[in-house]
Amino acid sequence: MIKRWERLLAKRCLKVIGLNSGTSCDGIDAAVVEIEGWGKSTRLRLLAYKNYNYTEETRRMIEELFNPQTSGVDKICVSNFYLGELFAQAALEIIKEAGMTPGEIDLIGSHGQTIYHRPGPVIAGGIPVRSTLQIGEATVIAERTGVLTIADFRPRDLAVGGEGAPLIPYVDDLLFGRDNKHRVIQNIGGIANLTLVGGAIQPEEIIAFDTGPGNMVIDGVVSNLTAGRLRYDRDGLIAAEGRVHTGLMTELLTHPFLAKKPPKSTGREEFGAEFIGSVLEKARKIGLTPQDLTATVTAFTVESIAQHYEEYIIPRYSLDEIIIGGGGAYNPTLMRMMEERMAPIPVKRHEDYGLSSDAKEAVAFAVLANETIHGLPANLPSVTGAVRPVVLGKIIP
Repeated sequence: MIKRWERLLAKRCLKVIGLNSGTSCDGIDAAVVEIEGWGKSTRLRLLAYKNYNYTEETRRMIEELFNPQTSGVDKICVSNFYLGELFAQAALEIIKEAGMTPGEIDLIGSHGQTIYHRPGPVIAGGIPVRSTLQIGEATVIAERTGVLTIADFRPRDLAVGGEGAPLIPYVDDLLFGRDNKHRVIQNIGGIANLTLVGGAIQPEEIIAFDTGPGNMVIDGVVSNLTAGRLRYDRDGLIAAEGRVHTGLMTELLTHPFLAKKPPKSTGREEFGAEFIGSVLEKARKIGLTPQDLTATVTAFTVESIAQHYEEYIIPRYSLDEIIIGGGGAYNPTLMRMMEERMAPIPVKRHEDYGLSSDAKEAVAFAVLANETIHGLPANLPSVTGAVRPVVLGKIIP
């Protein structure tokens, strides 16, 4: 193990796989990244990326784990190892996609699939406990691929008083924080989160936090309205045909999370099935059409993001541009709403900088694995609320 580690550290460039399954539960994102250096000297090149979709059966199995009524210790235990097999398959497939062999890969960084995130704290036995759980057994990934694997990035930050999220801002700073422009890097996945980088902002001063729902509520509403026939609003076409109901949107904007001050993080616990059910019930009483409801929850995502800019970013910094990543970047209706709401600030996508909006988080966990193998802390206490920077993850040789 020590000699293997020494060989890795002696290399100028590492070939690293990043694996991630997000809150949308649509599949596993896998990326092969060539990484040179570490910390501020990091340079990277994306060699291959692909999303490996879950079957409908697998997606339902994962979603059952989110609800205590349909979950259980036995299901979580089996699902952890089953997803480990799927993550390993994704790693082996992306290696083929890159025209490489497992022996040419130095490292795998796997985020896994979050099934519960409770930064709390909750009092257990008189002790305040923060917790999070990502599944997708990393020992299975390491065994099937033969590649040193790093996983469980979030718990270490929780152990030092942090939220365990967001972790991507560290990578946002490496990618976009190297000139004088103030940029918000806005991820719109299942949950939306922002990172402010650039200008004279130092890593310890970076502002980043979850702003609320991204695609989660939109997807949930569309799935319910179509009896599962559609899982998301493809190209924003349903929302494009509707009108925003300002009364309902105003009510949705009173959600307590939106008024909470950073650092903060959220997930399905606050914007999942229960919240979506309440939105559908309110819409039914009002008599909204499916198009109007979809337009309203799309605008809700945009407005919750914009209000955070206006409260925490714009009063302190001259914001030069906004760069959108995640699935929301491919929703033209959402993007149009963002552009109109934030004008005259330019709203761009990762693709405008030669990056993939889809690949971003898989690439990020490859970078975080590279930092860990070099012994570098990669949480940002100013972002997560942790008491100190720490090295993230668990290493499986």
